Amino acid sequence: MAHAKNHDYHILNPSVWPFLTSVGTFVMLFGAVLWMKGYAPWMFLIGFVGVLYCAFGWWSDVIAESQVGDHTPVVQIGLKYGFILFIMSEVMFFFAWFWSFFKHALYPMDPTGMSPAVDGVWPPAGIETFDPWHLPLINTLILLCSGAAATWAHHALVHENNRQDMKWGLIIAIVLGVIFTFFQAYEYSHAAFGFSGNIYGANFFMATGFHGAHVIIGTIFLFVCLMRLMRGHFTPDKHVGFEAAAWYWHFVDVVWLFLFAAVYVWGG
Repeated sequence: MAHAKNHDYHILNPSVWPFLTSVGTFVMLFGAVLWMKGYAPWMFLIGFVGVLYCAFGWWSDVIAESQVGDHTPVVQIGLKYGFILFIMSEVMFFFAWFWSFFKHALYPMDPTGMSPAVDGVWPPAGIETFDPWHLPLINTLILLCSGAAATWAHHALVHENNRQDMKWGLIIAIVLGVIFTFFQAYEYSHAAFGFSGNIYGANFFMATGFHGAHVIIGTIFLFVCLMRLMRGHFTPDKHVGFEAAAWYWHFVDVVWLFLFAAVYVWGG
């Protein structure tokens, strides 16, 4: 009775994960700066592995809390609000890359990036852009179909409590996410321009590259949900982890639609 709760809130136990995550993130970012300055990438890789370890340990604890009943309806609302705020921060992150792309497209600069170009053109002279109606269009259809599969999985769980359909919806979404990443890597390997030397390449690879990283993260997110489903997790009334994964995946879909329209079609 001494440990019985008489409220709907979850009082967290002391955890080392926030501190370790901060240390790992600092080491990773400091190592990234050194790497960009020409040093070996070992510090970046050490920090990156540390962040991955902390993410696995911290989220494992969160999953364990949900399985013992700590995620009451009030706690679930807080988790959803927190994830919505995270998505909003991601929106602003990509907004910065779109801002940079449109700024340089509408007001081209000289190669130094210090002054407006005379009779500037966009893309810069000598840049051979991708045909948006070939591989980029295929990737768009792949990602949209993946989002539809994730929606099918969500509907199967929430409205039908059909775990078999949910499983296949997740499998299809994950496979299509992997195919998208493979095609994106193939496209990068055949790019007629590089990251450095021109502002178009820098904007292109930063915007689409970070989106590609989000696709990989989202695919892992869905795969973890699939593993949890196989272990008996999730019910129609309690599935915050899967709902967050579905929201994240649809966010990735929407960002790609804007990238396809702005960078590939209009920007090309």
